[in-house]
Amino acid sequence: MRALFSLLLIVVATAAGAASKAEINAEVREALQNFEKQTSSGHELSKKASGMLIFPNVIKAGVGIGGEYGEGALLVKGKTVAYYNIAAASIGLQLGAQARSQIVLFMTDKALADFRKSEGWKAGVDGSVALATLGAGGALDTETAKQPIIGFIFSNKGLMYNLTFEGSKISRITK
Repeated sequence: MRALFSLLLIVVATAAGAASKAEINAEVREALQNFEKQTSSGHELSKKASGMLIFPNVIKAGVGIGGEYGEGALLVKGKTVAYYNIAAASIGLQLGAQARSQIVLFMTDKALADFRKSEGWKAGVDGSVALATLGAGGALDTETAKQPIIGFIFSNKGLMYNLTFEGSKISRITK
């Protein structure tokens, strides 16, 4: 079972391909523009964030056993300060592949500092990520907006629901 998982993760990672800094930066800018168009309340919240971790293209694939992988950048005050990857595995009824963008907003300096000093940060273990949902008129849930770490998952078609960051491992990569 472990070998099958490893093989699947390698396949997903290879499909995603290791991107250069320039490619990641370009994809991050595009994902950020798409995010700003889709949710004005999310955009306003991002202006208040101490840092933004943007994964523009997270690929998830699976046949019974699944995995996901993506590469992105951490922005502080609008500038890229480091590059990261996100990876996760899952077991259960699943078939197919999906690409999506993920943005994590660190709303406090402490949440950002804790993330940056970690070696292999795991959502739900090292920090809880409040998944953003939008209410009537595109307003962000007020309880979510108060959390120290807020996550958005979206595609070109809009904000995605019934997804989670829990179990995703985020690691710094050198480029």
